[in-house]
Amino acid sequence: MNELKQYLFAHLKDNYSGEEITVLKNLILENLTSLPLAEILKKEKFQLTDKQFADFQRIVKRLQNNEPIQYIFGKANFYGMEFIVNQQVLIPRPETEELVEWILQENKMAKILDIGTGSGCIAITLAAKNPNFRLWALDFSKDALAVAQQNAQIHNVNINFLEKDILQIPNFEQKWDIIVSNPPYISENERFTLQKNVIDFEPHSALFVQEENPLIFYEKILQFAKNQLVPNGKLYFEINKNFGNEIKNLFQKFDFKNIILKKDISSNPRMIKGQI
Repeated sequence: MNELKQYLFAHLKDNYSGEEITVLKNLILENLTSLPLAEILKKEKFQLTDKQFADFQRIVKRLQNNEPIQYIFGKANFYGMEFIVNQQVLIPRPETEELVEWILQENKMAKILDIGTGSGCIAITLAAKNPNFRLWALDFSKDALAVAQQNAQIHNVNINFLEKDILQIPNFEQKWDIIVSNPPYISENERFTLQKNVIDFEPHSALFVQEENPLIFYEKILQFAKNQLVPNGKLYFEINKNFGNEIKNLFQKFDFKNIILKKDISSNPRMIKGQI
């Protein structure tokens, strides 16, 4: 075990912190052996087979190239559930779990539309955790929807998938009680703040917005929601922490009421909701 740890530190010390390398080691060992970490640690003389060590070396090489571990294994955890991910969808973030938790706490029964669903983590988690929710999930990317459909099947939930571009403000006969979205919100001048594994591997269309109009998705979704929410319907967003007040002003511009800006676990303004 110590030799594996030393191997990882020798090859990854320029890419990751010591704490991150320890986490990566545990994830790699669990995936290579299909054993929980607790069981691996119980073994007095733990050793990988030749094939497992060859796979271990290949994984380390990919990590040296800054490829996220979630894409290497093709899966990511979100809200205690496992989701298929690939480079067509964003890797789910812990902050988005807080958005899901907010919706679950406040609502008991609802028709919900998730805009920009990606891997489907928001819609699928809401459907799995509350059987009284009916879910629709929209994305402009056919490839992303294919991933989301796989995840819905794995978790045995019924989601109505819609392939539409929200920037074109589509119109539906269906109206919803809740609309939720974690849209692209990183402006181009913030690109330098991101880690290389994000910039090189995650889909830019799901991350970045143009510098001249960083709030375009919020504005378009608010315009859409004004027509597609039932009376007193709610709109929930994950937001860029730097634009909390500007997005709050947008809610007011579109005549939303009961607007609440909420901080995440790191005390950053990360979520907002309003009512039509």
